[in-house]
Amino acid sequence: MTLTSPTRPAVLAAAALLTLSACAGGAAAPSGSGDGPPRNGGSLVFAITSGTSCLNPQASPNSTTTATIGRAIVDSLVAQDADGKLHPWLARKWEVVDGGRGYLFSLRDDVKFHDGTPFDAAAVKANFDHIVRPETKSQYAASLFGGAYTGTEVVDQHTAKVTFSRPFAPFLQAASTANLGIQSPKALAEFGDKLCAGGEYTVGTGPFRAERHIKNQSVDLVRNPDYAWGPDLEGRRGPAHVDRLTFRFLPEETVRVGALTSGQAQVAVLPVTSVGRVSGNPDYEYHQRRQPGESDSLFLNTSRAPFDDEGVRTAFIRAVDLDPIIKGVYFGVYERAWSPLSPATLGYDPTLEGSWKHDPAESDRLLDAAGWTGRDAAGYRTKDGRRLTVEWPYLDQSAQANSVGEAIQADVKKVGIELVRRSIDTGTYWDLLHNGRYDIWQIGYVRAEPDVLSGFFLSTSLPKAGGQNAARVSDQQVDAWLREGAASTDEAARVKAYQQVQRWAVEKSVVLPLAVTATTVGASRSVRGLVFDADGRPVLTGVWLAR
Repeated sequence: MTLTSPTRPAVLAAAALLTLSACAGGAAAPSGSGDGPPRNGGSLVFAITSGTSCLNPQASPNSTTTATIGRAIVDSLVAQDADGKLHPWLARKWEVVDGGRGYLFSLRDDVKFHDGTPFDAAAVKANFDHIVRPETKSQYAASLFGGAYTGTEVVDQHTAKVTFSRPFAPFLQAASTANLGIQSPKALAEFGDKLCAGGEYTVGTGPFRAERHIKNQSVDLVRNPDYAWGPDLEGRRGPAHVDRLTFRFLPEETVRVGALTSGQAQVAVLPVTSVGRVSGNPDYEYHQRRQPGESDSLFLNTSRAPFDDEGVRTAFIRAVDLDPIIKGVYFGVYERAWSPLSPATLGYDPTLEGSWKHDPAESDRLLDAAGWTGRDAAGYRTKDGRRLTVEWPYLDQSAQANSVGEAIQADVKKVGIELVRRSIDTGTYWDLLHNGRYDIWQIGYVRAEPDVLSGFFLSTSLPKAGGQNAARVSDQQVDAWLREGAASTDEAARVKAYQQVQRWAVEKSVVLPLAVTATTVGASRSVRGLVFDADGRPVLTGVWLAR
């Protein structure tokens, strides 16, 4: 691994070795590679699954929509390639100092934001300080500092020192994400809580600038002709080739696929039901990338009854016959998950595969032992006159996700558990999550770094504090493992620590891993230069359109 700073901590912090799967045309080569010099001009329409309540990656949840759009607008201090290696970007070089508690960045001096203001060390400080401020209400970006950020020092105009209260090895990878991308300090100061609105308020240094955002319909970006500071990665170094990039939000799967096949969109996120149709058609190229990070999972709220009882949690999980559910719903495109960490992530524990099985008899035994021995007229278990009911609120689920939920609902009913699923609005979603008023929470996060587990299992990473600890677990040993993994400069020690967390989460039945998700994208044959980053997301800077 080659980095601008030869320090061993930086090398190890950057290590996120991914195994990305691919279909139709090969994984490593960009779409249309070998077709001659790129052609400038034209407009590219990318049909994606849905809109988002917030287009500011610093405040938004870690949604694919926000990250993909934001990546085209904002740049980061460093870049992570598809193999997990780190490269210079807005920072020309870096050094890990103070025993891993500090990161010294030497910044480019030739970069300007879309509003004309210069990028410098003061901009880095303004952004990082803004992210951790409670008023920002960051839903993900703040957690990337691990709760250890103490500040950013402006050493001089083009040197910034980011400091932590303890050694924090995952920071360099975090600094490569769009969530810690650098926005104009002027925009941060002027627009404040309007940043989630998108449009003119999102001001970065990236290859595209935001022009228009029509809520739940589309986002229009235009080429930044002055862009000359991209990372030294394929398709990302100089200005974009297309003049305009439009993201259309098309939640209806047939409409989205129809936009691709009719030529209204040149690139589209494919539903699993349409993968076969597009991958076998010579007019299109199909791309599939397994996503790293936290697998799509159900987290069981351990802070309140009935899931404060480990036996009830285990009974729920053993009642679910997951293999046929995942195979039947996702047609083999998504794999069944065994761990809260995706296999595409450094530190994944393969020993968890096959470590438990569908066992309704065991579920019955555990529920009897927990005192849920009665039965009401509907066949559900009761105790002290109360029905064994668990609630699963959800937001914006796809047809496939709904099918998974309904199948799980039917399975647990067989052992006497009533599972109530209800669709909720965005406001209710955040209120329930922040205040722990739910029994089951479904979530999956994409990140090419095993410390993603800290967001889900560190006791201080509760949703109200910007974390994702939806299981609301609090265990000193788990905290110690996560702290060790985040602080260590030894890769083997990091892997061991994160594997212990995975095993604990599965053994204590605080999580039911569902599926290892994948990016599935179809593109017209006219699209050239399409590549994917370490998170499996498409990179659009180098895309161009053949005649």
